[in-house]
Amino acid sequence: MKLAKFTTLFLVLNFGALALGMWLMNNGPQTTWYMQLNKAPWTPPGWVFGFAWTTIMICFAFYMAYVAKNSNNFKYIIPFALQWLLNVGWNYAFFNQHYVGIGLLVIVALTLVVIYIPLRYRKETGNKWLLLLPYCVWLIIATSLNAYILIYN
Repeated sequence: MKLAKFTTLFLVLNFGALALGMWLMNNGPQTTWYMQLNKAPWTPPGWVFGFAWTTIMICFAFYMAYVAKNSNNFKYIIPFALQWLLNVGWNYAFFNQHYVGIGLLVIVALTLVVIYIPLRYRKETGNKWLLLLPYCVWLIIATSLNAYILIYN
């Protein structure tokens, strides 16, 4: 039962981050600013973003629940909170403020934190790190999209 409680907690936190990020981006993907950007040819259609983030946050919630259940202290909150803040912060920096360069720095930092988490908690989670593969793959794609916009606009 403890795993279910942790999973629920992290689902709420993860989807809360998505909701706050969406609110902070202020309809960014539909703005004239974004629509007029020179975007990478591999930019996926809009619906892919929603599908990807839903999948990522579900997998990440299960992963963090395993970390929480198997940790003997609460230090895992620090990298999780940093990931949460960077994830939300990217939306604000990139879409709301149009700080493409800062957005790139934020998403690179986010990627490094997400890679750090399974390295740090490999003893607690074993092969559950595979649950973070969608997050890592998506961050690599998103970083390339952000970098392309920075370079070609």
